[in-house]
Amino acid sequence: MGTNNLAHAAQRKIFSAEINKFIRNLNNNPKARTNSYLRLANVGEKFWGTKGADKEKLERAKKALADPNNRWVKYINKVIDETNPDYLSKMTLNLGYEAFFRGTKKIRKNRKKYGCNVPWLILFDPTMACNMHCIGCWSGTYGHKANLTFEDMDKIVTEGKELGVYLYMMTGGEPMVRKADIIKLCEKHNDCFFAAYSNSTLIDEELCKKVVELGNLTFMLSIEGTPETNDARRGDGHYEAVMKAMDLLKKYGIIYGTSICYTRDNIEAVTSDEFLRFISEKGARFGFYFHYMPVGNNAVPELMPTVEQRKNMIERIRFVRSNESDIEFFPMDFQNDGEYVGGCIAGGRNYFHINSNGDAEPCVFIHFSDSNIHEKSILEILQSPLFMAYHDGQPFNKNHLRPCPMLENPEKLRGIVAATGAKQTNMESPESVDHLCSKADTYARDWGKAADEIWESQHSVQTHKHSVKAPSRHIKHTS
Repeated sequence: MGTNNLAHAAQRKIFSAEINKFIRNLNNNPKARTNSYLRLANVGEKFWGTKGADKEKLERAKKALADPNNRWVKYINKVIDETNPDYLSKMTLNLGYEAFFRGTKKIRKNRKKYGCNVPWLILFDPTMACNMHCIGCWSGTYGHKANLTFEDMDKIVTEGKELGVYLYMMTGGEPMVRKADIIKLCEKHNDCFFAAYSNSTLIDEELCKKVVELGNLTFMLSIEGTPETNDARRGDGHYEAVMKAMDLLKKYGIIYGTSICYTRDNIEAVTSDEFLRFISEKGARFGFYFHYMPVGNNAVPELMPTVEQRKNMIERIRFVRSNESDIEFFPMDFQNDGEYVGGCIAGGRNYFHINSNGDAEPCVFIHFSDSNIHEKSILEILQSPLFMAYHDGQPFNKNHLRPCPMLENPEKLRGIVAATGAKQTNMESPESVDHLCSKADTYARDWGKAADEIWESQHSVQTHKHSVKAPSRHIKHTS
């Protein structure tokens, strides 16, 4: 074992001891909890060596942690109290120390060293096989032939860790079709954290027991509102399967979240107070909202939200995260939270996608590639013409409410594909970049007008590349 590995092992051991001490010493005394939170934050600061902007962020976080009445401190307390202690310890170690502290430092160093994007997480598809056929999902056109071998997945994680990536997400298809290999991957790379976007149907008691033992795997469950709005797109019986999975995950103290595709038909159902309180009571503590994307030849562009619906979505998510809301759930909006992450996060800037055929795609919604993991390393992929075009072009719009080079700036994706010679990656049902982008042209024009009005009303004129934050407007929502 080299000097760096020895130092890493020693640091991990120290951080693990601090986390275990933190969990053991937690009790219902608010002052004792506050002291425990601040002690852990100080340990993190020591390892990260923060300065400048990062120092300011940490000081703000410490100020919030010192207030037992802070909304999000109460939220953290609830998560801790309902989570299995062994699972919580391993998750905190891998997400806190490996991914956030150690990983982030390494990623930043490698971005400068190699002159390209290096992501914080990598998303990959163990398989394209799925036991469901949801309306408007491109997965249905891929077929069930494509799969990453265990060796492929191991290569992705091994090479990712060399660059500082310790967080991995899996989608598909239904990733848990490959349950045995996923468990094997989690066991081998027990210093990483894994999360699977799942339709819930393969989550059972046996799997939950194994997940608690592993401590480094969680799930984002697909659900779309009421039994009626959910099963209308996903098929009869799916809602019932999600309910069963939620109950099992809550029973075993496993932190989990939701994955919600919002469409013109379900957007009110999946954002109502009633729905959010319900999934919170079922144990879901965070969730990703994804704007419906007209990707694939079986896409249904009519499912894209209207301009008014998207405007309301922006206000709604920000309200749920504000101090005015008491809903114990933290939502994130992939399309509308661009102002908090500097626009498009794809192309390896914060993440990229590897499909079940090994093709490296800049985004899970952009099925074009010029690299494959069977031919290139992760670093070589990030330095490829397609990924460098993303690196050099980001942000694709100074208005971060229009982040995507496909949905809101379709001319940008057309240009990138033409300039880099990237090939479409759906072998079952090929779709040209013009066919894809043509479905977004009208939407991009109409949303662009509304987005620019919102952006100008909330932000001062920007004079630099990255976003300048301003307070968001909030509206109250009634279910």
